[in-house]
Amino acid sequence: MVLFLNGVVQEEAPADIKMFYINHPVYRESATQLHSVPPKVVGPGPVGLLCVRQREMAITVPHDKHVTILAGDNVTTCILVFLRHPGSGATGLMHYDGSGTDEGVMSMIARVQELSYGYPEGRLELSLIGAYSSHNYSVELFYSLMVAFHKQAVEIDLVLAVVGELNTIVRNGTHWPILYGAGMNVKTGEIFPATIPDKGPDIALRGARVLTDAGQQILDVYDCSVGLMRIGPFNYNPLRGVDLWLEQSDEFILQHLSTTPDIEPPHFVSMVRAMLKYIRDHPFPAVTVFRDNRPHYYRRDEHTGAWIPLGY
Repeated sequence: MVLFLNGVVQEEAPADIKMFYINHPVYRESATQLHSVPPKVVGPGPVGLLCVRQREMAITVPHDKHVTILAGDNVTTCILVFLRHPGSGATGLMHYDGSGTDEGVMSMIARVQELSYGYPEGRLELSLIGAYSSHNYSVELFYSLMVAFHKQAVEIDLVLAVVGELNTIVRNGTHWPILYGAGMNVKTGEIFPATIPDKGPDIALRGARVLTDAGQQILDVYDCSVGLMRIGPFNYNPLRGVDLWLEQSDEFILQHLSTTPDIEPPHFVSMVRAMLKYIRDHPFPAVTVFRDNRPHYYRRDEHTGAWIPLGY
């Protein structure tokens, strides 16, 4: 029994979001506070942004001179999972879509604890943002995460939960997410609504991995000890009919390649087309992209803040 809600240890993980908010109204209050914070447009610049994409995680520490903000966006049914050690400030962000739950949670906890060695022990602080309430999938994601964290051998305090109905607004009968993105300042622990125009390197490649459903693993894409992003290596299978997909209209792609076509951001289709083109041009990335099984490494440029290739 190591999951705490509002500081109270739980015998079992909460299964129902609605009852969860009824029994613990403090989360409704904290969600309202977050909604009142003006969204920040986070660019590469000098702030030190690392954008975590779907089925990825990244962990760092406050004294990291390369990364100050961990953030994610394009969150509809997914959940942004922030985990922070209150003593060391070591912070992780996972962009969770229902894949690799147990392994991802265990890996994230282990890395945060590893970076907190020598600091006084304390409950890890967990914050969840996303999974708007359009259908039962958001309920399933929330429950899967709660179960995964509840069975870990460390104390974890859920300090923020802006999911389900608390991340949903109804406009003209359609459910919309209130927050599509969020970030955390790893030096202060501040969480804020975020918009991220520049989503980092290898976006089409990273998206292709998810679009082709190439494995369930949540990849750790950052090594804070050297300040490097690491993409891959991984493989995916060729996508049958990729040229036919690319011939389709934007509306067709939106309706057939999105789980939430009514509420996708404007850039969704262009992003998917870039992934499809990448899959067409690199049907076997293990051969043409990750030559000799070498990852793509990136370091942050000190002047522009952009992530630039480091000889691969």
